[in-house]
Amino acid sequence: MPNKNTDILFQLIKSLQKAEKRHFKLYIKRSSNNNELKIVQLFDALDKLEEYDEKLVLKKTPSIQKVQLANLKSHLYKEILSSLRLLKTTDNIDLQLSEYLDFARLLYNKGLKLQALKIIEKAKELARSSQKINALAQVISLEKKIETLHITRSPLEKAETLAKEALEISGHIDRVTRLSNLTLMLYRWYVQYGHARNEEDEKDIKAYFKSNVPPNENAVQGFYEKLYFYQSYCWYAFIRQDFLMYYRYSQKLINLFNEDKIMIEVETGHYIKGLHNLLNALFDLRSFETFEKVLQILESFATTTIANRYDNFRVHTAIYINAAKINQHLMMGTFDKGVLLINDLKEELKDYELFVDRHRIVVFNYKIAMLYFGNHNYDKALDYLNIIINSNADLRYDLQCYARLLHLMCHYELGNDEIIESLIKSVYRFMAKMKNLTVVEEAIFRFLRDTFNISPRKLKPEFEKLLEKIKHLEKNRFETRAFAYLDIVSWVESKVYDKPMGTIIYDKYLNSKHR
Repeated sequence: MPNKNTDILFQLIKSLQKAEKRHFKLYIKRSSNNNELKIVQLFDALDKLEEYDEKLVLKKTPSIQKVQLANLKSHLYKEILSSLRLLKTTDNIDLQLSEYLDFARLLYNKGLKLQALKIIEKAKELARSSQKINALAQVISLEKKIETLHITRSPLEKAETLAKEALEISGHIDRVTRLSNLTLMLYRWYVQYGHARNEEDEKDIKAYFKSNVPPNENAVQGFYEKLYFYQSYCWYAFIRQDFLMYYRYSQKLINLFNEDKIMIEVETGHYIKGLHNLLNALFDLRSFETFEKVLQILESFATTTIANRYDNFRVHTAIYINAAKINQHLMMGTFDKGVLLINDLKEELKDYELFVDRHRIVVFNYKIAMLYFGNHNYDKALDYLNIIINSNADLRYDLQCYARLLHLMCHYELGNDEIIESLIKSVYRFMAKMKNLTVVEEAIFRFLRDTFNISPRKLKPEFEKLLEKIKHLEKNRFETRAFAYLDIVSWVESKVYDKPMGTIIYDKYLNSKHR
């Protein structure tokens, strides 16, 4: 049976707020022909369903025949979008600019050229103030067309100004396009592979980045050039696990918005993601106090009108706050408090099901498993790790690897000796195939293989040897990936010092505050 995740019309209707549904009804009922009445009936039937079921839809709308359903659904989909466009135009600068262009074209086609030029001036003013250069290019293109084809009584120097402005905008758009392409391709690499796995990955990423990024930061001009320039450096640094560089460019991006507050409203999505990246950088650096301050900024922003104007912003702000709170518990070792967030998080994710991408779900499942592992609830951790392991391994190969390693460690903690040996072999093969083995992982596999069947009293000296092997690797950039995904040092220390893993991590947190 199709569900709400496969039928696009059903998804759209379920995403509507009460005010949007009410507006649609008023909008559509202005028409009185039979087809319009039928799509209202179809809308009502779909709105009342919990899951999409075509047979049930036809049963609840006897006036609609099966052969009509596909066309009516297509028509309803377009009408809902038209209704939303009408309702949301004043809330969105891109929609306002599009409306101005539509009006100018309509006036021009009617022969009212001077009126069209007046609308174009309004559009140019709005596009400039919001730095919407792509829209400005379209506006100037229409203006040039009118000035070229007709005598408009415009000053003669206007042609020269238009031509110069068009060239400047063309160059700016080209630079923004190149930088946004670089950002996109780096992000794509990370989603597929995660962090750089070895020197070969590092070499490839560095060569690609250097061949596509402007060599001089001072040459980068304008909000959007700087936005994508900083974003590209963020991904470049994050992939290479240069967390200090990652922090610096995440902070530069937020400073860019703080210097031009209007752009927070214009590019809200980029601002929210920027705060999320800054929080991730502070998490990786274990900068506890600054992390808490930035989290407070994000939580405060979540209460603003801007953050709640659209579902997309509201949902992603909530998701990033939840992710940050989980990270806070992971880096402080307060696993017992962290697991208390899980039920509420699961309920929110259920509510946000339409809006949350698969990559985000994989990350949340791994983070939840880590909370349970740290809280010694290994069976629960296995539940979430199995979700990752049994999913399609077409993204975040690194998480696929570490989910299997953590899965193996859960069985080790549970004393499931009968399956440990076969698990060690299968996980090792998987990580080797994915080119995901570091010195740290090799040491862990060797330790698990050699100790899973020895007596508890002989274990402690073996843990001490393992700690000696891996402790010094925490600062090695190609080894930090293992520590970023799983605080293996704290786990080993908990065995050596006979303390809970959470206590070990929390003591480190307290020590960092007194430095």
